[in-house]
Amino acid sequence: MITLLIVDDHPVVRDGLRGMFGADPRFEVLGEAADGAAAVTAAQRLRPDVVLMDLRMPGTDGVTAIRELARLGLPARVLVLTTYDTDGDVVPAIEAGATGYLLKDTPRDELFRAVEAAAEGRPVLSPAITALLIGQVRRPAPTLLSARELEVLELIAKGTTNREAARQLFISEATVKTHLLHLYAKLNATDRASAVAAGFSHGYLTP
Repeated sequence: MITLLIVDDHPVVRDGLRGMFGADPRFEVLGEAADGAAAVTAAQRLRPDVVLMDLRMPGTDGVTAIRELARLGLPARVLVLTTYDTDGDVVPAIEAGATGYLLKDTPRDELFRAVEAAAEGRPVLSPAITALLIGQVRRPAPTLLSARELEVLELIAKGTTNREAARQLFISEATVKTHLLHLYAKLNATDRASAVAAGFSHGYLTP
């Protein structure tokens, strides 16, 4: 029997997953959590085989929780189950240590097979995520970043605001915004999160 911890901020989703897995004798749901911090606490206490982890939740997000579970050395495998399928969501989750990444429209039987695979440590990706990652690998390498653009990228990866970055780099806030626009264009990014994900993916940033 595979034991599970369900992590999602929507009670209806948690109830649906609990009912689905609870009705199958191959699985046992040990508990639930509504955010990443509660998930880490519950995983330490319950020691599930697999954690079904949503990503975007109030308070502590899923990626932060995945990193913390890995840091603590807990044996649970994390299987992301979310509605988000962008580079900025997928890459950080996998880099943080997720064993698999599925979308919430995954059919029940496929979800069951994915949980079984994750419990065995086998990577699991939904077809849409596989296509996204293949496309990312095939994407031409971004134009080389300038030294200043790299400095800005490193600062936003640390969560620095435009104003703080301007103060640290001794440039205007408008200049920081210009560098950000150049970064987005060169990294094929649409926002800060996807720029940081692309920075890690292309080796401009290291964990």
